[in-house]
Amino acid sequence: MQMTATLDGASVKRRGKTILGPITHDLAPGGITIVLGPNGAGKTTFLKVLHGVERLSAGQVAWSVPAAEAQKSQSYVFQSPIMLRRTVAQNLAYPLQLTGTPKAQIQTKVQSWAAKIGLADALDTSAPRLSGGEKQKLALGRALIRDPKVVFLDEPCANLDGRSTKEFEALLITAKSAGTRIIMTTHDLGQAKRLAEDVIFLLGGQIVEAGPAPAFFADPQTAQARAFLKGDIVE
Repeated sequence: MQMTATLDGASVKRRGKTILGPITHDLAPGGITIVLGPNGAGKTTFLKVLHGVERLSAGQVAWSVPAAEAQKSQSYVFQSPIMLRRTVAQNLAYPLQLTGTPKAQIQTKVQSWAAKIGLADALDTSAPRLSGGEKQKLALGRALIRDPKVVFLDEPCANLDGRSTKEFEALLITAKSAGTRIIMTTHDLGQAKRLAEDVIFLLGGQIVEAGPAPAFFADPQTAQARAFLKGDIVE
């Protein structure tokens, strides 16, 4: 069953300044949603609000399952991956250990996911010593190893080269095909066009435009979105 979410007047304020919202929006079920917008548009805050780790100043976010279940069914990948000061194998095992997964099953899943992310020969390597691309793939593997229903990714390929980005995108497509809902921010319009099934365009903490990706890229309905896609500065 796909998890869906509804934002109802969701707003975040800091020091009296509105960072996000108020936003009222039904998140489309399934597939890959790409969140676009210039720096400062509120993209990261938007992801954190959906993930439940950003305190709302007003409004609410409601998932189609109870809040506790929604939280357990989600994972988050940061732009700069946080590595535990442990081996690759121990990093992959950690989320499974938190959920009480049997040791034999953990070992099998760790080996399987290490192969999927291209780190089968680095299981005993200290994670902080990996390259940037390897760390990001490990972070994704660690997020997906629990078979979450939803994964949030905040500019995950911003610091990756072309080859690493291609490998990372392949992992996302495989995860989507397996039923994982992906919600991701990116500044790379090429990547957005390759991956997005629907797009949310944020500006000034507001959703300016949202809809199916083909229509958004071919015929954006707002002047702001048209300017953004042309590469103009929008604010």
